[in-house]
Amino acid sequence: MRKIILSALLLLLAASASAKTPDQLRADFIDQMVERYGFSKREVTRSLYQAELRRPILEAIARPAEKTLNWSQYRDIFVTPSRIGGGVEFWRRHADTLARAEREYGVPAQIIVAILGVETRYGANTGGYRVLDALHTLGFHYPRRGKFFREQLSHFLRFAREEKLAPTKPTGSYAGAMGVPQFMPDSFRIYAVDFDGDGQRDIWQNIDDVIGSVANYFVEKGKWRPGEPVAGPAQGVTEEHQALVDAGAKPSLNVEQVVSAGIEFSPRPPRGGKVSLMEFDTHDGKEYWVGLDNFYAIMRYNPRTKYAMAVFQLSEAIRERYAQAAALPSAG
Repeated sequence: MRKIILSALLLLLAASASAKTPDQLRADFIDQMVERYGFSKREVTRSLYQAELRRPILEAIARPAEKTLNWSQYRDIFVTPSRIGGGVEFWRRHADTLARAEREYGVPAQIIVAILGVETRYGANTGGYRVLDALHTLGFHYPRRGKFFREQLSHFLRFAREEKLAPTKPTGSYAGAMGVPQFMPDSFRIYAVDFDGDGQRDIWQNIDDVIGSVANYFVEKGKWRPGEPVAGPAQGVTEEHQALVDAGAKPSLNVEQVVSAGIEFSPRPPRGGKVSLMEFDTHDGKEYWVGLDNFYAIMRYNPRTKYAMAVFQLSEAIRERYAQAAALPSAG
């Protein structure tokens, strides 16, 4: 036992000795931006000098809601009368653009609307942190995921150069997500589109670009399958089915495999399609759902099952309310 403890301590000390300080990481980052992407050392140094370390960002990322809340609590945040009503109003105001996006990309209007509802309350809360501060803080002072956030900082500086923006101007979430759809910088560079043809990709103020960019993301990154269902409740799940749950949220189970285990669910995927079996902890016990490929497409936006389920259930509530409103006779 002493040898095991000693070995563990030696490994810990070696790791600590090899870990780089924030200043060393910044120096490496500057060199990479110069060598790989043609920046001058002066401009990268100036951008980093303008960034501020924000302690509240480190506190916020340590307690994400997905990890601290059960499904009942999480759902009560996002699937609410105000977000449903706000989604219907957003759909009404931007119906033509949403219809065009659905025609061109095959992504249902209610899914696009629900994403924006969950992310920023339809643009009402896009985050008040400077993106430069967020990515600098997490890239150089959050070792657990520092590499990821330094990569995002690299994308952000390239994005600012490409879009001719001062790096200190864009604002977003504590994690550096930007605009109404909360795109990370790499997602902006790859998936954002100029949906209204004005020559700019603006996901902060231009709702046409916001809608088109979310639809394009779902097709290109999420591999959205037009016309196919998303998810449905599962009945008959017991502790004996834990292995099916443990297979993960990415659809990998044959329909026959699930049905033969005594589990009933609807809707079903197209012939040959795969599904996943998901477990959600609620105030009243466990709740089970079957996810299809389009549920996993939502998870490509945020890889948490609770997030994807919130988007799906909000989208269904918005769709139903919008259809009801459209069916009502107009006044006068």
